[in-house]
Amino acid sequence: MTIPPKSGDDFAGLASAAADLGSDLIAIQEVDHGLARSNNAFQAREIAIAMGAKNWAFAPGIIGSPEGKWEKANNEIATNIESTSVIDSGSYGIGIVSKIPVIKWHRLNLGRSIIGMPLLIPDTETGKAKAIYIKDEPRVALAAQLENGWTIINTHLSFVPGMNLIQLAKLKKWADTFGEKVLLMGDFNLPNAIPAIGSAWQSLYAQNTYPSWKPKIQFDYILSKGVDLKDVIQVPTTTSGISDHLPLTIEMN
Repeated sequence: MTIPPKSGDDFAGLASAAADLGSDLIAIQEVDHGLARSNNAFQAREIAIAMGAKNWAFAPGIIGSPEGKWEKANNEIATNIESTSVIDSGSYGIGIVSKIPVIKWHRLNLGRSIIGMPLLIPDTETGKAKAIYIKDEPRVALAAQLENGWTIINTHLSFVPGMNLIQLAKLKKWADTFGEKVLLMGDFNLPNAIPAIGSAWQSLYAQNTYPSWKPKIQFDYILSKGVDLKDVIQVPTTTSGISDHLPLTIEMN
């Protein structure tokens, strides 16, 4: 799921809405961590508290806020190991929250496009789209090695065509180092099941996810290799009320 930039009290229901999904593990993108625009909240940690999950981690792509000044993050990860954030500056990136014990966290830097591009941003009030030039930011992947033997990898790839394919190839190569029991998920910014085409990876849930109020395209995926689709239950998707993307939820036997 993607959490769109909002301000002030608009974030108040975020943690409870995430908890209402009823998942044992949630992968989140566009996460604020100690930023003024979201009341300096550590959103991944707040979601973990609401879910009753003991394990969480946040991996920033940038130090700073996307709409203001920022610099590239390095190899930082904030986790539940610390009672407060180990990152002492406001930042923005991705996260994983898990009720399943996590043995180890890993981070992969995926780089960014040196050019941005105009994006059509839907207006929830008028229903019309407007073009805004957006500068690309550094992208990362976050992996959680779970006690049950699975590794969950979360990412948010570039919106720049070509760059997201380069990042995807790097991501899959990295994912292979964790063995066969791997789920790769997140906002890939790639349509038409492209993330699974021409590879051993298969999509476990095919459904349009964007925009959440009138989904016309699938940008969000859950991928795996060697999983019997008969062992996968696709949980019906509903709007979360906090995101411009629909969440994808599966149950696995």
